[in-house]
Amino acid sequence: MTTPWITVVGIGEDGASELTSSAKAAIDTAELLVGGDRHHVLAPRSDVKLLTWDAGLRETFEEISKWRGKRVTILASGDPLCFGVASTMLKKYFLPEDMTVIPTPSSFSLACSRLRWSLPDTTCLTIHGRPLEAVGVHLVPKGRLVILSRDGDSPSEVAKFLTKKGFGESKVTVLEHMGGPLENRLGGTAESWAFGRTADLNVIAVELIAGPAAKYLSCLPGLPDEAFENDGQLTKREVRAATISALQPLPGDVFWDVGAGSGSIAIEWLRAVKGVGQAVAFEKNADRVAAITRNANALGVPKLEIIHGNAPRALREGGKRPDAIFVGGGVSNKELMETCWASLNQGGRFVANAVTIEAEARLFEFAKEVGGELNRISVSRLENVGSLSGFKPLMTVTQVVAVKK
Repeated sequence: MTTPWITVVGIGEDGASELTSSAKAAIDTAELLVGGDRHHVLAPRSDVKLLTWDAGLRETFEEISKWRGKRVTILASGDPLCFGVASTMLKKYFLPEDMTVIPTPSSFSLACSRLRWSLPDTTCLTIHGRPLEAVGVHLVPKGRLVILSRDGDSPSEVAKFLTKKGFGESKVTVLEHMGGPLENRLGGTAESWAFGRTADLNVIAVELIAGPAAKYLSCLPGLPDEAFENDGQLTKREVRAATISALQPLPGDVFWDVGAGSGSIAIEWLRAVKGVGQAVAFEKNADRVAAITRNANALGVPKLEIIHGNAPRALREGGKRPDAIFVGGGVSNKELMETCWASLNQGGRFVANAVTIEAEARLFEFAKEVGGELNRISVSRLENVGSLSGFKPLMTVTQVVAVKK
């Protein structure tokens, strides 16, 4: 087994004096000490090679790689595996066996301790290097959020975002420099937030209060049709709920939405897993691609990847092999269906919907080839019939559901 040569040490605003003996030893014996300028001040050493992140993460990781076999210590804030640098390192730069991680209390733990909030009952988020719109999926009445800031402008931006979404009455607390001599607390409501730029090192805690105009939606499948901007290419609410149910979204999975239209299936997939996973929407129409982007941002899943192009050629740009695929357009295209099925991981779920006779015939043949099951979904909605009312049927949808053995 490889001997760890990197130690990632979490350090708080109280500096190195409060670290464990193993963390202090990792700092004292390092041949290369990596961290931000603030971290080097908190754990000063003048007799060692110092490296900062000024060149950028990728470039700094490449420099660290040159020190393999040496004693490298990286200084990070709080828990390095909680939205921290150790998580980034493990994604594609270093192996788990390359490193040892020594955490200190995270900003989430410190914030919850200051506010006497139960950490498991609090939603922990970050907008450091991530879109603010991703917070939107977590806006629900009586919820509690702790958000890692990007900088001193983040609290005002969050307050404006909450107010725009109808959560202006929410209580906002900004905790600056927690654990250090400069610790400070600012408080108010989102709609009356009176503070300008705060300290760059801050955490935002929010007690969500929904106002009369609050915009919030469940993460269960089947959002109202009007929640999506569309040109008519929209899987209707009832069919969408049945489709997401058949796809069985799981956190961490990769999902492909082929012929995405308004992007409703991919968006609801990401909402169902609270963004923990990857979804790719394939769409050939440029206007619909733009609409998918707007829908994803409005509904709190800006991380949705959108590929503009004709399938099946565009599918080759999909990156990781998918664990689930939905085909909503092009079902009658035999090559498309075969390419999607071949791309699917073993054990993956495949769902396709059809409304035309030609597409239905292709689904029938496809189900026989791969061993899938066919279902028909019929929905009727109450509408006005003159001065009276009656149920008007939507187009019947034939659906194939298959698992790749």
